[in-house]
Amino acid sequence: MEERKRLILEIIIKEHITTGCPVASSSIVEKYHVPVSSATVRNDMAELEEDGWIVQPYTSAGRIPTEKAYAQYVSEIEVKPITKKEEELLTGVGTDNDLADKKIAKELASMSGLAVIWAFHKYNVYYTGISNLLQQPEFNQTQMVYDMSAIIDRIDDIVGEIFEQVSFEPEIKLGHDSPFGVFSGAILSRYQAKDRIGLIGLVGPVRMDYGINKARVEFLIKQLTTK
Repeated sequence: MEERKRLILEIIIKEHITTGCPVASSSIVEKYHVPVSSATVRNDMAELEEDGWIVQPYTSAGRIPTEKAYAQYVSEIEVKPITKKEEELLTGVGTDNDLADKKIAKELASMSGLAVIWAFHKYNVYYTGISNLLQQPEFNQTQMVYDMSAIIDRIDDIVGEIFEQVSFEPEIKLGHDSPFGVFSGAILSRYQAKDRIGLIGLVGPVRMDYGINKARVEFLIKQLTTK
C-alpha cells in the first residue's frame, strides 16, 4: 500500500475508534493537516474502499474501517502502557475472594468502557459492564441490541465452549473470529492461580482501543498468575 493511503487508513481507524462515527475526507485534511486536497484524499479513500479496507455505511456518509482493516491494524499494534492509577485499581486480585475479584472486574469495565467476562472456574462465570456496550454508537440500532441480548443469554455456554482453547496470554479476536458475535471484538486470556484455572474476557465493539485494553488485560493476568 502506498504510504499516503496507509496514513489515511490509519487516521480513519484511529478516528473511528475514538468517535464511532464515519470519517469524512474533509476532516482528515483539516484535523490531521494531510498536505493534499480533500479531492485527493477522496480518491485515495475510493481506492481503499475498492480494495476492501473501508466501507461507506450509508449514503452521504464518510467511511469506516472494515473487519479486514481492523485485523491488519491489530496485527501491527503496539501495546500502550497503563497508568499508575489503573495499576492500583487492578491490584489485589487472585486472593480466592470472588467478591474482591468481582470488584476489580467492575473497575476494569469502568476504565475500559467495555464489558468484562470473568470465569473464576470453567462453570462459574461472572460478567459486568454490559450497559457500557449498549451505550456505544453501534448499539443505537434495535437489531444490534437484540443480537447483543442473544449473546448475553448464552454467555455461560460460550465460555464453556471456548475455555479450553483460550491461550494463557492475551489474544485478540474480532469480527468473525470473536465468539461473542461478528459485531464485537474481544481480548481473551486464561490464567492459572494456585489450584484453579480461570478466564478473563474484555468485550466491546470491533472498533475498541486494542492497544490500551490489551495492556490492561496483560497486567491483570500477570497479577492473577503470580498469586
